[in-house]
Amino acid sequence: MDQVKIGYFLKELRKEKGLTQENLAEQLNVSNRTISRWETGSNMPDIGMLIEIADFYDVSIPEIIDGERKSENMNQETRDTAIKMAEYSKNEAKIGKQRIIGYLMSVFGIFIIVSALAIFPNDSSWGSIYSVFGSVILILGVYFITKSALIKKSLRILSIVVSAVLLFGIFTVSDYIAVTQYHQVPRFSYKTVYDSRNPDQLIHKTLFYTVIQKNPGAENEQVEIVK
Repeated sequence: MDQVKIGYFLKELRKEKGLTQENLAEQLNVSNRTISRWETGSNMPDIGMLIEIADFYDVSIPEIIDGERKSENMNQETRDTAIKMAEYSKNEAKIGKQRIIGYLMSVFGIFIIVSALAIFPNDSSWGSIYSVFGSVILILGVYFITKSALIKKSLRILSIVVSAVLLFGIFTVSDYIAVTQYHQVPRFSYKTVYDSRNPDQLIHKTLFYTVIQKNPGAENEQVEIVK
């Protein structure tokens, strides 16, 4: 491929249209410097721009690549192939971005979850709030990763459901261990009840069991599962 010859051909095509480099730059939404570099052969248009130039000058892509006019009509098969190549290239770039976004969101979600569990004590609602927030980000990350892998929609949905179930199981098990082994109140209780008849205790309700916290805040505090 003779870039100098191609550049000279592009220059002649522009002159046939009666355009200056500035006029052409405005038509193609590029800079004057870019037009100059094309016409001197120091740089070449990408494939997407090549299609646009061929349309603008009403020539074929092979004619531009060869640097000379060979026919009046653009070869439709060549044009379709070039268009598909451009679309494929754009799609690959889009998929790559989705994959990167997915990994970043997944890592960020895990970071939020771990930080929330490490920083906030079990009796603080902020720990569970940030953990759920991190879980949502993590699941969104999984969605983008599976979407970039071009798997079926049903499998993407399944992967999201499995991720949600795994996170729920991890939170449930960690809460159970915290209560039974370390005598801490459950972090993911959906309701905390204060009974005036027993002012020295709080009742924490979870989906699978109920925890009674006796003498909260005192040295003789006790935490036990009742069901």
